[in-house]
Amino acid sequence: MPDSQNLLDVRGLKVHFPIEKGIIFKRVAGWVRAVDGVDFSIKKGEALGLVGESGCGKSTTAMAVAQLQTATAGQVFLEGRDLASLSAKDLRAARKDFQLVFQDPYSSLDPRQKAQDIIAEPLRIFAKNGLITMDEAAIQRESLSLMDRCGLSASFATRYPHEFSGGQRQRIGIARALALGPKLIIADEPVSALDVSIQSQILNLLKDLQKDFDLTFLFIAHDLAVIEYFCTRIAVMYLGRIVEITDAATMARNPLHPYTKALLSAVPLPDPRKERSRRRIILKGDVPSPSIEYKGCPFRERCPQAMEKCALSPPSLMQAEEGHQVSCFLYGGA
Repeated sequence: MPDSQNLLDVRGLKVHFPIEKGIIFKRVAGWVRAVDGVDFSIKKGEALGLVGESGCGKSTTAMAVAQLQTATAGQVFLEGRDLASLSAKDLRAARKDFQLVFQDPYSSLDPRQKAQDIIAEPLRIFAKNGLITMDEAAIQRESLSLMDRCGLSASFATRYPHEFSGGQRQRIGIARALALGPKLIIADEPVSALDVSIQSQILNLLKDLQKDFDLTFLFIAHDLAVIEYFCTRIAVMYLGRIVEITDAATMARNPLHPYTKALLSAVPLPDPRKERSRRRIILKGDVPSPSIEYKGCPFRERCPQAMEKCALSPPSLMQAEEGHQVSCFLYGGA
């Protein structure tokens, strides 16, 4: 059973997409293993960062957790309930407990709706279906209050999305996600489409909201600096699998997996002397195709520390030290 201290438990999550061949008589010629056996948990009130290269399966994991992508296998427990086993009616009711902030603040908002109506829409839908009790006046007040809390003037309520900047649009998306009072926010690269100066504003807003609303975050990003600033724990993904997971301070101070070390070596340091003196780790080759089923460790062809056993079987996620898990034969395992 899931740990009662955890808000979210993900067990053995897999998302495989079929590769079809043929025009008339289609057949499945293989599978793209976008997510290939992911396990992690998030305690109430913390922020877990999921980081890795583009195409490693971060966003697919987020969509599967949010039940917007059907999982091939695995379970997603929110407060002990397996979301995948819920009926359509029960899942609709459960959605008020987890909401998403999307990467693109341009395409994630309805261009035909005004800002206040975008924020009020979840409240109207749930009130119409009898899942919450609010009249239209209360919905209007709540949506204006959320606009103000997310740094948007009430005078913007009747504007359309094209009249806002990228940062303002993302604030609308955040306000919409907060409307139903969720416990978990799944933020899929929420600042990657914004200017650097605006990124810091949005991150600080999310930090304040986390404290004020007692929120738990699954935060997806490819920028380690952003992840280290916002998250309490970090999980590193490579080719659909988690290869290392620990708290943010330990990850920055003592990364264990060769892939994590390479990622961290690419993050610029603010001190020019330290930046000049450190050694960059340049990985050879390209990221392998997720359509290939590897017998051993999928990172072995790029790993500077690969051993013979790495080609025989994939390493499991093991406890290297207290609170620090890593998927690498350098730290034990058969």
